[in-house]
Parts: sequence; C-alpha cells; structure tokens
Amino acid sequence: METTRHFVATVYIVHEGATLLHEHEKLGLWLPPGGHVDRDELPHEAALRETREETGLEVSLLDDPADPDGPESKTVEPLPEPQQLLLEDIDVHPDGRVAHQHVDSIFYGAAETGAIEPEPGEMPAEAWEWVGPTELRENTDRYEPDVIELGTDAIDLVASKRS
Repeated sequence: METTRHFVATVYIVHEGATLLHEHEKLGLWLPPGGHVDRDELPHEAALRETREETGLEVSLLDDPADPDGPESKTVEPLPEPQQLLLEDIDVHPDGRVAHQHVDSIFYGAAETGAIEPEPGEMPAEAWEWVGPTELRENTDRYEPDVIELGTDAIDLVASKRS
C-alpha cells in the first residue's frame, strides 16, 4: 500500500506571552492555525494565508538568526525557513500501515494584536484560546507533547527577540 503525503504549513502565533490554539474538529486535538499548501504556493505563503483565513491575524514570521543568508541571484531566492519540519501520521490502519501523512513546515510568528476575526466559514473566534507556557506545561492531558514543546519554544523565541 502506498502512503499519500500532503504538504502543510502551521504557525505558532505568539502575542503577549501566549500562543493561539483551537480544538481541531476532526482530530480532537488542540492545534495552532495551519493547513494544506495550495498548488503553486510556497510553505511560508500557505502559513500566512491559513493564519489570516482562520484567525484574521497578520503575523510576522520569525527567522532563525543562526541561519546564514542564502545565495541571491536572478534565478535563486532564499525562502523563510520553518523552525521545524515534521512528518505527521494522519491515517494509520489497525495493522500499522500509514496511508496518509503530512509534511508540516512549522513556523513561529508574532502578532501585534490578539483580536481574533476569522473569515466566514472558519471556526468562530470563541473556539480559539491564547495559552501561556505554564498552562501548556500543566495540561498534558489536554495538549499533545509536540504542541507543548513547540508552543513554549515559540513563546520563548518571540520573547527573546523582543528583549
């Protein structure tokens, strides 16, 4: 059996020391905004688009200061690099076969406002919660380990860049 892989992009948005999460309807997991990369779209563009659609927020993606500048020419352009690149099993059969995976570009972003205004058809603003690092770490029954780790890492990185 062949495994289908889709490219997706996710953003851990940080505002005032918290990251934005909602309970995903289909998966039943608390997750940040994100979704599939559209045809002819780059991962960072998908991350910003999904964030805008789902939350109404405009965010600034964080770059890793340790990364050197890429080569620049008329035919080569460096792209914003995700903080993490994860392979996520989405559809696992009882016999262990994986039918569907996501290749997830995980970005961290900073928002100037915390006002959530989703586009029509998206989860309502009330479905979203700003969650701080203490709440993340103290609720291991609510949040998945990767969400706790990436969420607190995003909060810490945004705080270090602002100080």
